[in-house]
Amino acid sequence: MDKKQQIICALYTFIGQRPGLEYGNYGEPVSYRAEVRAIGRDLTQARQLLRYVELRASITADDIIEASLRAYSGRLTITATDDGKVSIDYCTGQYFPTEYRKAACAVLSQAIWAWTSAHAMPVDTAKPGDYLRARFKREFGRGMAARWFN
Repeated sequence: MDKKQQIICALYTFIGQRPGLEYGNYGEPVSYRAEVRAIGRDLTQARQLLRYVELRASITADDIIEASLRAYSGRLTITATDDGKVSIDYCTGQYFPTEYRKAACAVLSQAIWAWTSAHAMPVDTAKPGDYLRARFKREFGRGMAARWFN
């Protein structure tokens, strides 16, 4: 298995872990269920972005690692060693269950943005940011594009 595929597998494992919400931290069931729904939406979007990266052979492992250094304040660190080990480390900001999947989405969207702007954009584009936002809106839908590619 190559380095990119190992990173992809590690990210699938990372986003697939249980959030570990504690019901006692919420004053009422309504706020708890709202948090559960938001975390579930983050999982769905992280899987969609991860699949997009996985299917693009020209997005390399180094592109993903570089994106992890820039996105989400660098709190999601991906380390791949030469002996084939990949580790993912996340430094929690306030509350791990609500942010770790968002961090993965931010890293993946950064990798997608950088790859698209370097390899898949017309040369004569006057406003590259507008072109990229419109493209991602078509590919991922308005909600995801506004959230991760704005």
